[in-house]
Amino acid sequence: MIAAALTGFATGFSLILAIGAQNAFVLRQGLARAHVFWLCLFCAASDAVLITAGVLGFGAIVALWPGLPRVMALAGAAFLVVYGLQRLIAAWRGDYALQLAGQTRGLWPTLATAAAFTWLNPHVYLDTLGLIGAISTDFHGTAPKTAFGAGAVAASFVFFFSLGYGARLMGPVMQSAHAWRVLDTGIGLVMWALAAKLLS
Repeated sequence: MIAAALTGFATGFSLILAIGAQNAFVLRQGLARAHVFWLCLFCAASDAVLITAGVLGFGAIVALWPGLPRVMALAGAAFLVVYGLQRLIAAWRGDYALQLAGQTRGLWPTLATAAAFTWLNPHVYLDTLGLIGAISTDFHGTAPKTAFGAGAVAASFVFFFSLGYGARLMGPVMQSAHAWRVLDTGIGLVMWALAAKLLS
């Protein structure tokens, strides 16, 4: 049981550790100290749903509809291009008075953006429904399989809350419009790179 849980935790953490659109968004919100708890909870809970589905064998849907990954890739790429453009425009304008004053978008628009990053990202399905689901088949019996899934879910909660609240350590660095411009430029370029990767 413990070995299964540790394997699940290590697997989940290693998959989520890579820099992606969702992580960049959580980092940005963490730096802005805006809706961090609810955002981290939403991202981790979404992962929990997908990981549970993967462990239960829901990944077979992809086998039933082979075109699904392509559809998700196109939708995800379109969203990443638009969001990346928004960040680059924000960096070009350089108007960060609201961020520096601690004012940001509302909770629901923030969660809607997080939902798009999460559910329109085909790599999320590959990681959770595909890879984690496949690895879970190494564990036979309800208890070990449940422990593996719980470990993977725990990794998501640990990662997102650490990222969201850990971003505050960079708070002193983000006290200038120039720092925010650099951050948004980097995020915008990462979004476009990820979109290109999805389309390739």
